[in-house]
Amino acid sequence: MSDMQPFSAEVGRVLDIVINSLYTHREVFLRELISNASDACDKLRYESLSRPELLGDRPDLEIRIVADAEKGTLTVADDGIGMDKEEMAENLGTVARSGTARFAEALAEQKGTDTGGASDLIGRFGVGFYASFMVADEVAVFSRKAGADTTWVWRSDGRSGFTLEETDAGTLARGTAVVLKLKDDAREYLEDHRLKHLVRTYSDHVAFPIRLGAPGAAPGEQDGETEQINEASALWRRPKSEITDEQYTEFYRHTAHAFDEPFTRIHFSVEGVLAYTGLLFIPSMAPFDLYDPQRRHGVKLYVKRVFITDQLDELVPRYLRFVTGVVDSEDLQLNVSRETLQKDIVVTKIRQAITRRVLDELERIAKRHQEGAEDAPDYDQFWSQFGAVVKEGLYEDQENRERLLQLARFRSTKSDGWVSLADYVARMKEGQDAILTISGDNLQSLKSSPQLEQARAKDVEVLLLTDAIDDFWLPMAGTFEDKPFKSLTRDAVDLSKIGEADTAEEDKTADDPALDRLVAHMKVTLGDAVKDVRRSKRLTDSAVCLVADEGGFDLHLERFLKQHKQIEGLGARVLEVNPTHPLVRSMANALGEGETPAEVDELVRLLLDQARVVEGEPLPDPGAFSRRMSKLLQANLPPAA
Repeated sequence: MSDMQPFSAEVGRVLDIVINSLYTHREVFLRELISNASDACDKLRYESLSRPELLGDRPDLEIRIVADAEKGTLTVADDGIGMDKEEMAENLGTVARSGTARFAEALAEQKGTDTGGASDLIGRFGVGFYASFMVADEVAVFSRKAGADTTWVWRSDGRSGFTLEETDAGTLARGTAVVLKLKDDAREYLEDHRLKHLVRTYSDHVAFPIRLGAPGAAPGEQDGETEQINEASALWRRPKSEITDEQYTEFYRHTAHAFDEPFTRIHFSVEGVLAYTGLLFIPSMAPFDLYDPQRRHGVKLYVKRVFITDQLDELVPRYLRFVTGVVDSEDLQLNVSRETLQKDIVVTKIRQAITRRVLDELERIAKRHQEGAEDAPDYDQFWSQFGAVVKEGLYEDQENRERLLQLARFRSTKSDGWVSLADYVARMKEGQDAILTISGDNLQSLKSSPQLEQARAKDVEVLLLTDAIDDFWLPMAGTFEDKPFKSLTRDAVDLSKIGEADTAEEDKTADDPALDRLVAHMKVTLGDAVKDVRRSKRLTDSAVCLVADEGGFDLHLERFLKQHKQIEGLGARVLEVNPTHPLVRSMANALGEGETPAEVDELVRLLLDQARVVEGEPLPDPGAFSRRMSKLLQANLPPAA
């Protein structure tokens, strides 16, 4: 007997929540097990194209459901590819491998909400198999890899851990059998009519026969007559008029292993020189690993209804990696290798068509949403989930960049919701010649940024950019409708042509020797800590701010590159001084012709550190900053008694 292997702490937390918190959604366990069985059969059918011996004496692939009322067990078995010991340990001994901790955190965040939210997370984090523990006191998984001689069994009660050992009892011919020892309150799933209803509701589209029958000698085997209880036809090949919304939804959940409703679907067929069929879905909820570098799109490639691969990166551009579904080609060879597929002109054309159709659908939805159509999906909700990923296409996809710019939505200083670039341009002020942007880590800090002060004073709208990709696509795009993008954290922004010029304030400070001496003194005092010190046109309330010099990195981009070790350190900034600020005026007046008050030097350094703090940049000497701040505060208080 194998030793019990404990689950990790995170896995234990996840299983505890799955078992105890999702009671009202427990029936989905059957859909998940059938979906896994279907995937296993798909993989074997493809492998058998080059290795027909793997099919042995069971060339017909099927899924079997066996209910044993006497033993209180329900079994879901398949004739698929099967698993060896290492694969079972990897696939069944861990939960949502790279994201287990994040999954547990997300479930904790759902505490106090309805169980529907937690159910969505199960699908979002890819742990559907563990829904079995909602209905079972114990789960045993028997599996024999196609072409192997050994059957392995994995057992767990979902609490204390699991065992994994070799078995010869009722050895499988091939494939996997999941045996559930049902809880007393889950015995309804042993009834034929209940099982038939669930299969027809959730799994009717599965392309392999699902048979219901009496138990046989080996796990998952059946004795006597069996009944096929699903349609077993490729849903994507059926006419749209014959498919209900419910069938589309369940097919989406089957292919994506998801629990949410699809945001939209795209069902199409192409005939002619190139013939293929596609059924694509855009989810309504972003998967937890959307930003994982290893994340692949969810589109499966079939050739003449035979599954080929779900790992062909070239089939869908990376910025559409949230798209799931099926593409079935008539023009590829069944035994085509993945290496050949990567260079195949047919795959290239299908990729272009997928991209075009997805963007067409998003444009249609965005337009109807903007027009206020009652039955239109909420495009803003889609953008909040996937916008940061779609914007990667602004950097990568030059061919579709203009279309993507039209689809893009942004936060801004003039709106609480999402803003399109077309709306922004339509609202531009007279004399405004650029689309103004500012980049940062979060909206709240951006809204209080000193670089916004002049724009706010002139009632000029500014786009607030918080996604890391924003700093990369902006220079690639350059313009929108002939309007250049300009960042307020760079030196070249001039808003003097917009609205009425502040001539009175400008005249007052234009010829000011005291201010000139202060600026010159600040340059000497700060030395290499700054690239330059100059008067500011953008500040109205704050005393100072940091900006990037013309030709240099945008401030936020430079911090991002340093964080990811792409550059050694932050370059010297330009320190801008507000010539009308009372503190700056006082410092200028305190700086006499022949002597320099020590307090001015301390204030100069303190102002630079203050500007760094506002920008979210590290202080080179936090101790010195603290001492200067304490000294300044003490000077403004009455002496201690």
